[in-house]
Amino acid sequence: MGLLEFDGEPLTWEKLKPYVEHVKTHGIQQFLHNYRRLMQRPGDILKWGDEVEYMIIKFDHTNRKVQLSLRGEELCEILQEKEKKKMKNLTSLWRPEYASYMVEGTPGVPYMGYMAQFNVVEANMKMRRKEVQELLNDDEQIVSLTVFPRLGCIDFTYPPHKITGPESNPVSRSLFFPDEAITSHPRFPLLTQNIRLRRGKKIAINIPIFKDTNTPSPFVENLNDPESKAAAKPDHIYMDCMGFGMGNSCLQLTFQACNVEEAKLLYDHLAPVCPIMLALSAASPLYKGYISDIDARWQVIAASVDDRTNEEMGNEPLKNNKHVIQKSRYDSIDSFLSSNSKIFNDINLEVDEEVKSTLLNAGIDDLLAQHIAHLWIRDPLTLFSKKIDLDDENEADHFENIQSTNWQSMRFKPPPPGSSIGWRVEFRVCEAQLTDFENAAFVVFIVLLTRVILTYKLDFLMPISKVDTNMEKSQKNNAILTEKFHFRKNVMTSQSPACCAQLCSFKSNCTEGSGKYLFNLSGVETVNHNLSECCSEMTIDTIINGKVCRGFNIYLSNTISVKTCLIIYKLTCFKLISLEKKLLYFGGEDEFPGFIPLIRRYLDSVEVGVEARCSISEYLNLIGKRASGEYMSAAQWIRHFVTSHPEYKHDSVVSDSIAYDLLVHCDQIEKG
Repeated sequence: MGLLEFDGEPLTWEKLKPYVEHVKTHGIQQFLHNYRRLMQRPGDILKWGDEVEYMIIKFDHTNRKVQLSLRGEELCEILQEKEKKKMKNLTSLWRPEYASYMVEGTPGVPYMGYMAQFNVVEANMKMRRKEVQELLNDDEQIVSLTVFPRLGCIDFTYPPHKITGPESNPVSRSLFFPDEAITSHPRFPLLTQNIRLRRGKKIAINIPIFKDTNTPSPFVENLNDPESKAAAKPDHIYMDCMGFGMGNSCLQLTFQACNVEEAKLLYDHLAPVCPIMLALSAASPLYKGYISDIDARWQVIAASVDDRTNEEMGNEPLKNNKHVIQKSRYDSIDSFLSSNSKIFNDINLEVDEEVKSTLLNAGIDDLLAQHIAHLWIRDPLTLFSKKIDLDDENEADHFENIQSTNWQSMRFKPPPPGSSIGWRVEFRVCEAQLTDFENAAFVVFIVLLTRVILTYKLDFLMPISKVDTNMEKSQKNNAILTEKFHFRKNVMTSQSPACCAQLCSFKSNCTEGSGKYLFNLSGVETVNHNLSECCSEMTIDTIINGKVCRGFNIYLSNTISVKTCLIIYKLTCFKLISLEKKLLYFGGEDEFPGFIPLIRRYLDSVEVGVEARCSISEYLNLIGKRASGEYMSAAQWIRHFVTSHPEYKHDSVVSDSIAYDLLVHCDQIEKG
């Protein structure tokens, strides 16, 4: 979770405020020094890796109770011993996470671009799990669970910590989440406290409760704190601490691109994929001992770190702050970066105009300058007394201070100073899955999708306002089957190879500000600037598995002319899909190639070993069947388990014994 190195006294918000502009100003200078040094960096090779966050749980089999074991820090110290001794060929690397019941594991070294490495992802995840499990007591288990079902309930931790009121937790002032469950590394309690102090009140998270037949209506929690009573909404589950978001687990991927332009391209074209993968990986319907009416954690974690003041939320006139800010620091991206994407940035973007001017005057391109200036509307949230005056030419702590606390769906990451690491992007939305097989499937699927995007020169750009709409839809109860998502109809470009012509539709009237073209019936590439027709609403099944309407080919000759094709075009429901020399392919209006067919076409064109191809096929099968609804998402499976449990009273309550049975079953599933 961002910067973990520190030196000196952690500064509380009142002590940090005088240095806010200092950090911002020097952060920009650090970025500029680094950018000038690395913008022309020669081609790096593809590297990538995953991060899985785990929880440690403790079973009380006698009393049918399960708790979170606060041993994460202790375990992490042991797990890091080999790395600290600079031992080579490590299987995994370990880092502490926000909550003291969590650890984060990554591969020991990044994966490369070899197809054979897709066959070792799952094995490495199994090794990581085994490493931790060997350190646990007999009644403890490591789980890749997104949200602990009774997080925030009485005695949900082991050892338990009694909370009598806000004064029991001076860092967060939470009624439910003890400060002792926050990892003691200074960054984590400091973030928790300074977010609360900057916003001027406690964190307030409200998510809709699932209304069952015996759920009280209105559903209102009994709260003994005036601030909490005022913040809680009827028919919502109320939470009041950063730990309710950052104490959840997720699955993330990082890609090293060949250069800065490829990094921008990946950032842009993966951003519209984020809502789709959030819905597919949804695994969190339970919060604070209740069943919610959402399936994914995104809005929970966004609210858990929302440091905006009343002025910045637009609830009061601006007086002490500079901007009304539309989103939390943790949310979907707000602008695209690649050279031809500007027209798709269709939402009002708050920027620090002075920062943007500084960047433009220094030669930074407009879209990247806008991106950085947008990040810089936020204040730094942590600072240490001996990390204030830095060498801007050779350090980047002030830049990373703000960059690393803008937790967006994608993250664009410049190389660290003095490092061999290249330009990277992070894909940050996926929820942790229960098994290593599922986590590996999501990782391999997304990595292969990046190869398809780059190899076939595909274009997923769409108005970013529609990406925001999709993010809202993706969190809903059973979104995979009940929602349709905006997605670009025409994903092929004039540079795409002919081998995927009949998989990819040219029927969109999407704006061609990104340099992509339509074919008209004379075979001439044309431009159309109608943003409203860029996308259509599709099911996740269509986006992932594709939708093919039986079409037909026509070869232009002396007897079959363009005029004949025009008559066909007018008299039938078929549209011109592709043109290769004189061969025309007509297809149905709603055709979409689908991610999996594109990936399979790509795999057919490269050398893949038998074992790797078998593993990949199994992973694609899982993703495809989850998208079609044949397989339940983790969230829907958890929801079904609870609501069909014999002790469930149809009152939306997840009791200790139900949570225990659920986690026992999850553990059994993971162990096979």
